[in-house]
This record gives sequence, structure tokens and C-alpha cells, in this order.
Amino acid sequence: MTRLYLILLVGVLPLGPLHADPDKRPNVIVFLVDDMGWMDSEPYGSQYYETPNMTRLASQSMRFTQAYSVPLCSPTRATIQTGQYSARHGITSATGHQPAAARGASPFPEKAPPASRFLYPNSKNYLDPGLVTVAEVLKGEGYRTGHFGKWHLGIAPGHRPDQHGYETAWFCVPDPGPPSYFSPYGVSFEGKAGGKTKVGTITDGAEGEYITDRLTDEVLKFLETHRDERFFLNLCQYGVHGPWGHKEAYTAEFAKKTDPRGDQRNPIMASMLRSVDESLGRILDKLDELGLADDTLLLFTSDNGGNVHSNREDDRKTANLKADHPKSAAIRDWRKWAGGEGPTNNAPLREGKGRIYEGGQRVPLMIRWPGRIAAGSTSEEIVSAIDYFPTILDAVGAARPDGQVVDGVSLLPVLEGKAALDREAIFTWFPHLIPAVSVRSGDWKLIYRWEPHREYPETRELYDLGKDPGETTNLAKEHPDQVARLEKLIERFIAETGAIAPIPNPAYREPAPGNAAAGKKSGVTKAAEGLVPKFCEAKLEEGLLKVTGTGRRPFLGTAQGRFEGPLEVRVEIQAPAGGVVQCQWKEADQEEFPQEGQIVEQTLSATGDWQVVELDLPLEGVGGLLRLHLPAADGKTVAIRSYRIAGADGRVKEWRFGE
Repeated sequence: MTRLYLILLVGVLPLGPLHADPDKRPNVIVFLVDDMGWMDSEPYGSQYYETPNMTRLASQSMRFTQAYSVPLCSPTRATIQTGQYSARHGITSATGHQPAAARGASPFPEKAPPASRFLYPNSKNYLDPGLVTVAEVLKGEGYRTGHFGKWHLGIAPGHRPDQHGYETAWFCVPDPGPPSYFSPYGVSFEGKAGGKTKVGTITDGAEGEYITDRLTDEVLKFLETHRDERFFLNLCQYGVHGPWGHKEAYTAEFAKKTDPRGDQRNPIMASMLRSVDESLGRILDKLDELGLADDTLLLFTSDNGGNVHSNREDDRKTANLKADHPKSAAIRDWRKWAGGEGPTNNAPLREGKGRIYEGGQRVPLMIRWPGRIAAGSTSEEIVSAIDYFPTILDAVGAARPDGQVVDGVSLLPVLEGKAALDREAIFTWFPHLIPAVSVRSGDWKLIYRWEPHREYPETRELYDLGKDPGETTNLAKEHPDQVARLEKLIERFIAETGAIAPIPNPAYREPAPGNAAAGKKSGVTKAAEGLVPKFCEAKLEEGLLKVTGTGRRPFLGTAQGRFEGPLEVRVEIQAPAGGVVQCQWKEADQEEFPQEGQIVEQTLSATGDWQVVELDLPLEGVGGLLRLHLPAADGKTVAIRSYRIAGADGRVKEWRFGE
């Protein structure tokens, strides 16, 4: 994720086969806006955001009301490039800014928390060089190709856009967000990708230059340069993704405005969307100026649904930042303008980015093609990001790559008003965050989870989107026949795409029946509430917490308190056999504990005396889960008198079992 808009511009085509007259083939422009939701423009119903150029585009295009992406950005970007479901190409989460896994590494994490029934597969972190991209196909057809902006499909030199068919590439890595919204951008040609320094071909402009405007400048140069050639342009705006740089003059205007619907009220998001809309307008104007508008096909969409969770008052990542934290200035700026509001609101759709509900995966889509698409038309066809690749190839008369499966279908029959799509269903594969897969078949949508989640206890959710687009009423119990039918479609989808399905977690432990609270779940009393023993038993005796291992690596886990790092951990412990005490942590934005690192330790002597363990945890930002690993493996017992966690923000959590 992140918002992404795709603009595909293709020119007027002759009625006969395109390959019969190569000079008449269209130009193609893909304009991707990052993290822009289905309701984030005037053509889709927003009464707060101001997007006159998107309205202008809608009046010249076919506007789709039921277009889908994956709920996070990297999977959708890879799908647009290849025409494949994320289950097939393997990029299933927004991890394109992380190093590639070692060759031959298991697709599954080494372990998962004992509370999880399954091990969920890791996402591939790069676009496989063996896959043929839309840019490579069009380059082979004689097109000049250019990528501008966010890539997020791999950081190694061999995984960057210039290695995937793009002759011109203006980008940086790693890039979940822009290097900075304002110049100087902080991009280095010498730094190492994946570290603190961003690497790429982006160059600084005048101080204070806004990257949304600069990207547009570079695109206009590309259009001027190749005005007499056929070109494919992949423009991926960084807006409206974090770190949410915005023009304060625009923001101040929207701060005075209210939404008649009462749903959207974030002036920073409105400001950033105005800048993206201006970018679109400048490109449309340039096409008119150069006489290229009728020779260009334009497709406009997003990489995922609108972000509704970041920077809210209850956002754990930002709630307790210290004043001198690098992100604090940006958060203070956010709170000044947006208060406790998240970036946007997708109502009437449910939830947003990172969730498999409609707010997370339904996106805007407008396609313009003068002379071939009825201007100002609307389509209710159910379409997906898998369809853009075959649509582009069909438009330019190019053959699909030999040996590469393409999951999508060409939208040309729909765009030209000749036929409806003949497709039984579309799928969304998302085994991350809150793992699930969904299938949309007609008005029916089934969400399938492998196990219950504390926020979503039902493993089957069935919705009639024709009557209930907000997914308010789960009909799974009322329509078991539809659930069974759609489950079979999911089973077939997994088999056909080679999706790596979750596997049983060998460390899974059945929770104690009827106990939901942390203290009850752990089997200890209120004095130890918030501590969860794993691979061990813990009980209070004579003012001590006695821990006896039932496995090889017992630990006490706690999620109480989201502390600002670095942390100080202090434990008073008695371990007759000695051994090593370790403290491991997971930051708030990490899905899993890392397989290496983020662990500190202290060795205990085998004296039987009380010893004090003092550990400094050099975590950055807000800490998530902590694990205190104890030398109590396989039946050994240790006693703990006190356990204290102190954050750099002054917050302290302490257990004193004698009290």
C-alpha cells in the first residue's frame, strides 16, 4: 500500500487490426496515485476534496464503479506490470522496499506465535526478472518507455525499473513513501539501498520544490522528447502516501471547509489531492498542446483503498513519540491541521487500506480513449488490476508473452460497448496483517479466513454487495449454498495460481477454554496480569513468580504498553542452574518478530543467588510485543521477584510479585 492512480492514455485506433498500421498505434500513459480511495474525488462522490481535472477526465472517459486492487501497493503494482494475480507472482504485501530473501529460503517464517494456528507465507520482495512486464512488451514493439516516481518492486540493482523494460527511469529506493516531499530530496548515488540513505535517479530541484510538481515536470519533458514517437509512460505519483508533505497554503483553505456528507475532513489529504489533480491537469493540457490527446489511451486508478488508520489519535505508531523523535515534527504538523483524523474516510465502504473489505480494495478507475470510448459513460462491470496488462497489449496489437500466464482479460469489448465480460469471479489473495482471501462473483462476495481474529471472529463472511456495499450484514449462515459454491472457487483459484497457502503452526497451543483476558489466559492471577507464558507454566508462590519450562525456549510475553524506545528492562531473578536471559522485541509496525537481531541478553551464574538482569533495548520508534526468554527449558524452574520495563518517554510498567 500507499495510494496509487493509474492513467493509461492511448490514442485513436483504426477499426481494423492494429498491427496492420503500426504508425497508428496509441501511446499509453499509466498514471498511478498512491493511497487514493474510491471516494477521494468529485467524480466518485466526494463533496470535500476538490478535483476538477479528475472531473474533467471523467467527462471524457468510461468511469468504472466496481474496480478492484489488492489492499496494499506492491502487489497491485506487480499485477499491473504483469497481468497476474499476486498469488501467482508472489508479491503479496507492501515489502518492495526490503531486501530479497536468500535463494532457496523457505517461503514461511521460521516460527509463529503459539496463539496462531498457522504459519502464513512471506511476501516476495521484488518483481521476478523472469516475468515479462508491459514495458518490456511495448519496448519490443518499438515504444519508448519511461517510469517516473514510486517503484516499490525491489531495491537491488537488478530489480529496479531500468531492468524491467524502462529506458528512462526517475525513481528512488527504498520507497514505501517519497524520499521527501520537498527538495532537497535526500537521494544519494553512493548510499546502500535498504539503509538510511535513499538511492536512485531523482535529482534535487530548487529548495522547497514539491515532488508532485517535479514528477510532473519530468513527465512533460518525456512527452516533449518523444512527441514524434510511440511511447509508454508509467507515472506513479507519491501522493497521497506518507509522510504527507503538503502545501500549507492549500491546506489552510481546506481547514476552513466542511464536508456536507460529514465523512471527509482532513485538510492535509485535501491539499495533497489538489496537487495530484493539478498534475493530472498539466498532463492532459500537454497532450492537447502537442496534438497527442487523440493518440493516447488514459487509464486512471489506485493501488489500494484509502488509508483510514495512520496518524489517528489511537495510532500506536505515533501516539507516544518523544519531542526529539525524527517523526515528531511531521506528527505535530499533522495534529495541527488534521487533529485526530486519519488520512481519509471511505464511507459508505467498510474500512480501508490493509483490509480485505471494500474500502481496502475497491478503487477508482477511469479510462479515456477519444473516438473509441463513449465520453462520460459509466460501467458497473467487475474489473481488476489484472486486466490492465491485457487491455494495453490488446490496444496496441501486441501478442501476450510466450509462456507467461496472464490472469486478466482485455477490457476493450467493454470500453467499446461491444460486449460484457464473461468471467465467473475475481479474487483477492491477502495472507498478511489479518490474513484472508476473498472472491467476488456477481453481487456475492465471500471473505475466507483460515482462523478467527480477535477483531473478526467469523472465518466466513458473505455479503450481497448489490444490496449491502458497506458489508454490514454477514449472510453466511443464511446462505450456506453460496458459501459452499464460493469456497470451491477459492480452492480452484489456489490450485490454478500456485498460491502458497498457510500451513499448520507446529508451535500452536490451544488456549485455555473460556479464558480471554491476558491474565486468565496466562493462568496466573491479577498480580501478573499482562504477562503471557509460552512454552512454560507460571504460578505465584510465596510472593514470587515461578516459571517452569514445558518446551525448549520458554518466555514471558507482554503486549501491555506501547513504549517509545530505547527501552530499559530490569529483572530480579533466581536461576539455580544459571543460563541466559534474553529480551526480544517487535516494533509496532512489524508483522512478525525478525528472524535475526532485535534481541539482547545477559548470562546468569549458577549460584542460586538472586541476580539482577539489566538490559538496554536499542529499538527505534514505538515498541510492540516483548518477549522475556528465561533459562527454564525442559522442566527447569526459575523464580522472578520483579520485572520492570521503562520507555524513553517516561512510561513504566512494573510487576512486583511480592506485593
